[in-house]
Amino acid sequence: MQLKRNPSFRLFVPKLAGARLNDRLVASLGAGLGVFIAAVAGLGIQNVWPALPFLIAPIGASAVLVFAVPASPLAQPWPVFGGNVLSAAVGVTIAHLVQYPMLAVGLAVAVAIVAMSLLRCLHPPSGAVAVTAIIGSDAVIAAGYIYPVTLVAANSAALVLAGFLFHRISGHSYPHRISDTPAPLPTAMLREDIERAVAQTKETFDINPADLETLLMTAEGFAAQRLGKKG
Repeated sequence: MQLKRNPSFRLFVPKLAGARLNDRLVASLGAGLGVFIAAVAGLGIQNVWPALPFLIAPIGASAVLVFAVPASPLAQPWPVFGGNVLSAAVGVTIAHLVQYPMLAVGLAVAVAIVAMSLLRCLHPPSGAVAVTAIIGSDAVIAAGYIYPVTLVAANSAALVLAGFLFHRISGHSYPHRISDTPAPLPTAMLREDIERAVAQTKETFDINPADLETLLMTAEGFAAQRLGKKG
């Protein structure tokens, strides 16, 4: 029995393309090292501001993206660093403006998403960073804007640097570089066809449009080769 063909178990089947076991093992090693390096960087901040923790919890989620899906637009250096620091600053600002914590956390996440989208640094773990600025430890709340520009910035920058170095060794592209698109076949689809297809789904996909085009063009080339051999 093949798990992926059994509808009863379809929710447990990995959805990520290219998610091979050996890549996941490498990613887990990298994520562990990355979080460790981020924590070491945080210790330097803690030496100056002893009340602050040495690590923000959302860095663990950032590490999953940076090391497990390094090609994702959400895992690139600017989203990791910019998204975390910006969202922390948003959280601090909302905490000063809104008295009720339950309202503040919801508003902070909402504003953080808008701000990250406008600055092109959308990063899912950053939503949690915004929340920690409001309901984190007393030291985090008391730190105010010191929190985003010191601890959050140090943890995020260290994680990005760790990702850069680790992926150089493991052979992955980080920051992700889009490969050259293969020359279209005579019957190949155009970029505008791909964009129209994505728009028609009314969904947002975790892949760069240029990467999507490259994959589709490459797949079309393989299909042409296969059909040519059969002919």
